[in-house]
Amino acid sequence: MAKSGVDMEDIKTVDLMSELLRRMKCASKPDKRLVFIGPPGSGKGTQSPVIKDEFCLCHLSTGDMLRAAVAAKSPLGVKAKEAMDKGELVSDDLVVGIMDEAMNRPKCQKGFILDGFPRTVTQAEKLDEMLNRRGAQIDKVLNFAIDDSVLEERITGRWIHPSSGRSYHTKFAPPKVPGVDDVTGEPLIQRKDDNADVLRSRLDAFHKQTQPVIDYYAKKGNLVNIPAEKAPEEVTKVVKKVVST
Repeated sequence: MAKSGVDMEDIKTVDLMSELLRRMKCASKPDKRLVFIGPPGSGKGTQSPVIKDEFCLCHLSTGDMLRAAVAAKSPLGVKAKEAMDKGELVSDDLVVGIMDEAMNRPKCQKGFILDGFPRTVTQAEKLDEMLNRRGAQIDKVLNFAIDDSVLEERITGRWIHPSSGRSYHTKFAPPKVPGVDDVTGEPLIQRKDDNADVLRSRLDAFHKQTQPVIDYYAKKGNLVNIPAEKAPEEVTKVVKKVVST
């Protein structure tokens, strides 16, 4: 019986073999510890899974890690739950401690992509301290740089078909009939967050909070600006090249 409660005998041979082959392929990959920074709509979420698979990294999102630690009832998870139950923010030390635990998992053996953390210089410093204790450091910080006006065009043009999740864009991927799903003929909706006013306020908050973090990593010399306004496949080429070097 595996620690996770999964009986290895119940796993299909093809699944075991494919995981074994994946690990063998990953063994020769260099270790990479990456931070992805970028505003909403900059394409971080599109690039993360591609780079994760290409370089055998784990994707560490603070929200997912906190939920997993709480569900596992680890000592740090119990403390985090106490804070959340009181409506308090989980402290930076707790978040970094949970991150430290997450890095011990086999899937994080070759490194990680951090997305949504650090958000402040204090968090960046605490992350560096924790990695130093491990004899490691952040290799590259990828800043998905994109003009706010381009983001506004990208996001405010998005339309969704609620029941299927199909998405359209008035400029880049328009439906055959404006406002109508191609498959069902049902009306499309726009998410309430996908309007210009909400986006501008989110971008203002992002820039105020994140610029000091970008400056922090720029001084350390490991910041790379990614031209995120390009097409996703072009951005992927740039990101792969940056991560490989």
